[in-house]
Amino acid sequence: MLVVTIRSLALAAVCLLLCPQAARAESGADLVAKNLAARGGAEKLAAISTIAFTGKLVYPGDFELTYKEMRRRKDGAARYEQSVEGLTLVQGFDGKTGWRINPFEGRRDAEQMTVDDTRALADDATIDGPLLSAKAAGSTVTYLGREDFEGTDAYKLRVVKPSGVEYTYFLDPDTYLEIKVIETRKLRGARQVTVSEFGDYELVDGVYFPFSVESGPLGSIAAAHQQLLIDHAEANVPAADTLFSMPAAPSTK
Repeated sequence: MLVVTIRSLALAAVCLLLCPQAARAESGADLVAKNLAARGGAEKLAAISTIAFTGKLVYPGDFELTYKEMRRRKDGAARYEQSVEGLTLVQGFDGKTGWRINPFEGRRDAEQMTVDDTRALADDATIDGPLLSAKAAGSTVTYLGREDFEGTDAYKLRVVKPSGVEYTYFLDPDTYLEIKVIETRKLRGARQVTVSEFGDYELVDGVYFPFSVESGPLGSIAAAHQQLLIDHAEANVPAADTLFSMPAAPSTK
């Protein structure tokens, strides 16, 4: 019995010498740091004050809309546009208020969003994203181990915001970039779980952003998902306050 114990200890020592990374357990902080480095590093990310994307949204049934997005760092403001056949759905957040113009529902004037919808828009608006902004936002980050995602033994991290919204990140073990995120939040009292898969990362001013995002409700089939395909992105473009502010109601005079 003693011989077996000594032999086991010897093998463990060899493993520690030859495989130091395998022997050291990953932590949430380690993985956040590696994700930040993979994205381009803190300095380059912080240097991006605004980011603009253009591309297309493909909904189930191959229904396509042109897509525009603008995010601003200083107040977390954002604006999203989806257009087809002269009609444009606009969603905006000025750092405090969320609003929308939805001509597809017969509305031409802006209406204020609910608290839940505004929070969801604000969470999406950050340039850094919920994982890299977790510390500043007071969110908790927990390492959940490894899990297979389509043949990749991904790292799992859970981010819980002070509001209770949860994100489960799956990081590629080779690049440390996010390849899947499960978002859980309450909208109008109902629990909503959305799965997004990320790919086609491209450099924008030294920072990697996904240019392909496929998303849909947890458990739904791929044919029911929407796909965002970015064809152009530009950082540090001018972004006036009026771009994000809720338009005034048209005069009735």
